[in-house]
Amino acid sequence: MPTLLIVAAVVALILILMYNSLVSKKNQVENIFAGVDTVLKKRYDLIPNLVASVSKYMEHEKSLLQEITKLRADANKPNLSDAQKIALDAKVSSALGSIMVAVENYPQLKANENVMHLQHSLNETEEQISAARRAYNQAVTDYNNAIEMIPTNFMASAMNYTRKEVFEIHETQRNNINVKELFS
Repeated sequence: MPTLLIVAAVVALILILMYNSLVSKKNQVENIFAGVDTVLKKRYDLIPNLVASVSKYMEHEKSLLQEITKLRADANKPNLSDAQKIALDAKVSSALGSIMVAVENYPQLKANENVMHLQHSLNETEEQISAARRAYNQAVTDYNNAIEMIPTNFMASAMNYTRKEVFEIHETQRNNINVKELFS
């Protein structure tokens, strides 16, 4: 009888530890994603200032400015899923990159102190976003490993935990930049 109690206690302890580990990993993913969300919000808050500063100079890029304004509005909609936020982030990153390349073609913008300050702020924010993405991707990898590996996968299945998506580079951002196009 005492042996049976010891075995039951050990099994119960193992189950409790697995449960707590899974909950901890899920909460860590959610916490780090909230941090990513905060930095993305900071970037979205900079966008109207950037658009206002460059719009009077960049008539040829009006559609790009309209697109980034629309993307910002989409990103500020309530109840977006994590996957939708990740997809919007990739689109905004691409559009902001295009604006920064376009700024290089306008000497009066490069000389504008406000635009240069905004560009510096956006670069700093992009570095923070990059660091936050790396932390998030690591937490998601740890979480996904935990819910897929034996024996925690059985507990994760009982808890209805599913895989989370990592931040990935959009396919268009993987392509090499054609430097000739930048100067045409």
